[in-house]
Amino acid sequence: MHELLASLSPGSEEWILAESLNPRNLPRHIAVIMDGNGRWAKQRRLPRIAGHKAGVDSVREITESCARLGIRALTLYAFSTENWKRPGMEVEALWQLLKLYLRSELPTLQKNRVKLHAIGRTEELPSAVKRELEFVIAATAENDGLQLNLALNYSGRAEIVDAVRAMMWDGVRPEAVDEGLIERYLGTAGLPEPDLLIRSSGEMRVSNFLLWQIAYSELVVSSTLWPDFRCLHLLEALQEYQRRERRFGGVGEGEQKEVPVGVETR
Repeated sequence: MHELLASLSPGSEEWILAESLNPRNLPRHIAVIMDGNGRWAKQRRLPRIAGHKAGVDSVREITESCARLGIRALTLYAFSTENWKRPGMEVEALWQLLKLYLRSELPTLQKNRVKLHAIGRTEELPSAVKRELEFVIAATAENDGLQLNLALNYSGRAEIVDAVRAMMWDGVRPEAVDEGLIERYLGTAGLPEPDLLIRSSGEMRVSNFLLWQIAYSELVVSSTLWPDFRCLHLLEALQEYQRRERRFGGVGEGEQKEVPVGVETR
């Protein structure tokens, strides 16, 4: 928190919001559905890829902000398995943009001690993208700060299918399967489940993202399109998160316990 405050202008809206947060009640893991790039471009009568390019600035700022806040993990939904259905030129442009991002952002990742990881069926990515991704993952492997997970060629359902297949290949007996074992076969193994799921652009759905992991995540939907999403919007989401009472299926502190029938209360 101190690192983020030091990077902000005292008295600015972002500084005031950050100052108001309880540093002991920050999410350990934040997941983000980065939505609205196409609409952002359409509003400006630009090609869709212009929205994706503009969204890179948001990725940089949110990653840096989470690193400065001391967040343990940030998972960004970068490319879903369903995104292959988009026009071929757009898909190719997205892969070229990812290659450029990985190469150009490496110094920033190193500066902020960010460790890069990828989840999803990355073996199906174009070979040039895989090489660049593997290089940056290896280059940041010893960093001890934020873990940035890029969900690439990712599907929540496919992740669970792949986990089941891997357990079968490993010869796991049915009676040995429990929630803890399944979690060890997911792409986010070793990380806490997301405490907070943010979706930009105002859409109210989870879009096949981290279906196992977000069982008890707090959901915050921002009307801001992803290319316009900045540290201010992240801090607003964190403020909303800290207003929530997380019960995990139990009874909240302010709620009355049920009184058995026939018992008189005073």
